[in-house]
Amino acid sequence: MPLKSAVSFRRIAPWLALAAAVIGIDQISKWWMLTHFHYMESLPVTSFFNLYLVFNPGAAFSFLADAGGWQKWFFVALSSAVSVWLLILLRQHTQHAKERLMPTALSLILGGAIGNVIDRIRLDAVVDFLDFHIAGHHYPAFNLADSAICVGVALMLIHQFFYAAKSHD
Repeated sequence: MPLKSAVSFRRIAPWLALAAAVIGIDQISKWWMLTHFHYMESLPVTSFFNLYLVFNPGAAFSFLADAGGWQKWFFVALSSAVSVWLLILLRQHTQHAKERLMPTALSLILGGAIGNVIDRIRLDAVVDFLDFHIAGHHYPAFNLADSAICVGVALMLIHQFFYAAKSHD
């Protein structure tokens, strides 16, 4: 391996490890739910949180959930394309060894996207099980991959608003 490639890989490896950790934790949590709960079974954990096993063949907030099946491959293709784009961005943002926020954001989004793609390919739907509620109103159930994506997007926005703006001054 040429020296430049070895250095490039060493810079991106920790971020790929973070994405792999997200995938692993997400898949283990979903496996646990699938082996301990039946579909639509709920376990109250607190006054505002339940474990509740559901399957979402659509995207966020069940978007296109009733589309007839074509959406599975649409979301697999879209997530795969986004994952390739995230890898390219990750490589670009790891060229500077001191940059941490954007690589963290990209790694979390990448891991979450791949975690949900695995579900779509294996199960034709994403496994969701985190159910938060208040006063009878439930937020749509979600999973750890979704959480990683949301945290990653929030970190990306923080980077854009606070750090990218300073680089243009």
